[in-house]
Amino acid sequence: MSTSFWTRFLGNPRVLLGSIWLVLVVIGALAAPLIAPLDPFAISGRPFVRPLDGFVFGTDSLGRSVWSGLVHGARTTLLIAVIATLAAVAFGGLLGALSGFYAGRVDNLLMRLTEFFQTIPSFIFAILLVAVLSPSTTSVVVAIATVSWPPIARIVRAEVMSLRSREFIQAAITLGERDGVILFRQILPNALSPLIVTGSLLVATAILTESALSFLGLGAPNFMSWGFMIGAGRSFLRDSWWLVAIPGIAILLTVLSINLVGEGLNDALNPRLRTL
Repeated sequence: MSTSFWTRFLGNPRVLLGSIWLVLVVIGALAAPLIAPLDPFAISGRPFVRPLDGFVFGTDSLGRSVWSGLVHGARTTLLIAVIATLAAVAFGGLLGALSGFYAGRVDNLLMRLTEFFQTIPSFIFAILLVAVLSPSTTSVVVAIATVSWPPIARIVRAEVMSLRSREFIQAAITLGERDGVILFRQILPNALSPLIVTGSLLVATAILTESALSFLGLGAPNFMSWGFMIGAGRSFLRDSWWLVAIPGIAILLTVLSINLVGEGLNDALNPRLRTL
């Protein structure tokens, strides 16, 4: 990317702080076995040890290290959120592209399908899907992707319909280029900017959804996550506040950072929309 992009992107102090936090979270997730070698589910000390009293963030009701849970939970939460977002972007982007390119009956059919999914409360739908499929990593990813793709489809449809009327696209159609070539080589590459911004913001929504599902006991079994930690510690909130506060703050800062980065991407990729 050009120097001007990075200047606009990192020129906002809030975006810079958000990026630094996200980099730290990603590094911690990737290096979890090294910086937190204890098994997050293993009993490693006395229950309810306070933070800094032998453990960085203390222990929970079973004597498990909160630090290990936090670091290993970051890996689970981020991995599920990113995979679900990629699936939603791929599926929603494809439907939106087909809808905007062909218009007519294809557009009507695909948009009615999109509207049908948008009429269902997303979180309730996600709970229903996970309950039907049985809690697992795959079912959580499928549930989050299923409730996340409609906005992507609408955004891509609008961009494709706008680009389809451009002269270079009309010239390609006149020259007899195949629809697939025009769509995937000329239209979609020019529609990436809003797709990247929306996709980055969807990651934050996916983190919240995964955390909420794990909090309800519908998360990935045998995998530590931030939502699971909050759910396990909520019964002891009055006396052992750190069991809920620490993973809750991690979720708060991560989601806030992703939104700040998304705002920075929007400003950098769309300079005309940049607020003065």
